[in-house]
Amino acid sequence: MTAPHDTPAVTPTDAPPPPAAALAASPHDLVQAAGMPVGAGEIKATYDPRLTNEDLAPLKKQTWSSYNIFAFWMSDVHSVGGYVTAGSLFALGIASWQVLVALVVGIVIVQVFCNLVAKPSQKTGVPYPVINRAIFGVLGANIPAVIRGLIAVAWYGVQTFLASEALNIIFLKFLPGSAALLEPSFLGLSALGWISYAILWVAQAAVFWNGMETIRRFIDWAGPAVYVVMIVLAVYLVSEAGWSNISLSLSSGPPMTFAASIPVMLSAIALVVSYFAGPMLNFGDFSRYGHSFAAVKKGNFLGLPVNFLFFSLLTVVCASATVPVFGELMTDPIKTVEAIDTPFAILLGGLTFVTATVGINIVANFISPAFDFSNVSPQRISWRTGGMIAAVGSVILTPWNWYANDDAIHYTLGVLGALIGPLFGILIAGYYVIGKQRVHVDDMFTMAPTGRYWYTRGYNRNAVATVVGAGLVAVAAAVLPKPLAALGLLDVQWIASYSWFIGCGVGFAMFVWLERRNPQIPVLDGSEAHVSDGTQDTPAVVSHHAEPTGS
Repeated sequence: MTAPHDTPAVTPTDAPPPPAAALAASPHDLVQAAGMPVGAGEIKATYDPRLTNEDLAPLKKQTWSSYNIFAFWMSDVHSVGGYVTAGSLFALGIASWQVLVALVVGIVIVQVFCNLVAKPSQKTGVPYPVINRAIFGVLGANIPAVIRGLIAVAWYGVQTFLASEALNIIFLKFLPGSAALLEPSFLGLSALGWISYAILWVAQAAVFWNGMETIRRFIDWAGPAVYVVMIVLAVYLVSEAGWSNISLSLSSGPPMTFAASIPVMLSAIALVVSYFAGPMLNFGDFSRYGHSFAAVKKGNFLGLPVNFLFFSLLTVVCASATVPVFGELMTDPIKTVEAIDTPFAILLGGLTFVTATVGINIVANFISPAFDFSNVSPQRISWRTGGMIAAVGSVILTPWNWYANDDAIHYTLGVLGALIGPLFGILIAGYYVIGKQRVHVDDMFTMAPTGRYWYTRGYNRNAVATVVGAGLVAVAAAVLPKPLAALGLLDVQWIASYSWFIGCGVGFAMFVWLERRNPQIPVLDGSEAHVSDGTQDTPAVVSHHAEPTGS
């Protein structure tokens, strides 16, 4: 077993105590590693303050089990967005077995990619923006951090708005007088909308503010809770409809030929991968807490193929039953619960799906920008401060005004979202192909020109050039097909579905080519002190690693 959190994992000669200013421990001070107990992050005297706080420093103890990772994915999948996405796949016009094949292929691709992203952060104990210092340079890592942070802020606002819409239904059902609040509006949102949005905004901030352990407990509970309600909802709807009236196909119109169905299956696979693109890139922020890489992989297997397929089948059963029960197809679970029109069902279902959406919002769109913005200025922006910047930014963006605007989403989030692919490709190429899975942990926290990741004034010019080059290709693939088709010049709108794959492939290939042409990333000796060697099942002795607790 390890010593308590406040007992150093190394001897004083290995890691001199941090400056006295870093030890002033108020309940929510900078010294807490992402809301964990004081001392959870290991700061060495050699670490530059401009790159360091305990939120970003390597963890001394990594204690998350495979169940914690499984619960993370449950929180990510079990949302209104996940329900609608799964239902939409079964309405594409292809046979149900083809949908299931597409689901399996897509989610296995996601699982493989998540394992690739998980390993560098789990082995080194640092979040995504920090591991990128080994690829982009200690200052260049702010480029992917800021891009990813902006994407998360935008979607944080959208998810909060969607959850507030569900809360509105509860208010209108149980407090009929609240209908009067639908008339007055401010900045495009009704007074009732503002109340619901504010309630959820505060609730999410409260969970986040209490730190990663509180978040872990929340997602451990939230994912299974949604399953319970989904199963109860499915049993109720099937009993009302009769099993003979349930179909696994939600499509209408004549069936497709096999040849015509192949492109649709490929689009469905791309849709699954794209839906998880954000959490895939962010996953290092969570895998760093895993007590072993094996535990992370097991959690990914349970949480992705197993969990996603079961949830998708529950979704299609519920959606299919709405046709005989309510006379129309409903792929929105909130509307389904509302249609049942019993107070208990609306309250239970509404609160459950609100909880589910809060869960995905915290894990996908709150924690990641917290690390990203903290990485930009570690001494001024703690993990908590970074998260609150994201939360405030989500309100300033007034997501309710542009979420329903296809052009706004297409050009704004399309541009940012298209950049996720290149960032993924660069990280994988840099860590696995060029760096051979070896990272010098301490050098990710030094601004010394002799540091391995200083490169050129803190930037790896190969990585920066790849972001620009591959980013332009990915953005073009995402946003140009629609206006080209509208102008009657070229109808290749199908390409947009694959912008993530295009960006990832181009980013990977371009970065490998540039590094082999003009090498920047060092290839280290795995036996060297303070080098994390991901090729070893048992990591090389890196000072921040302690014997894991938990299982």
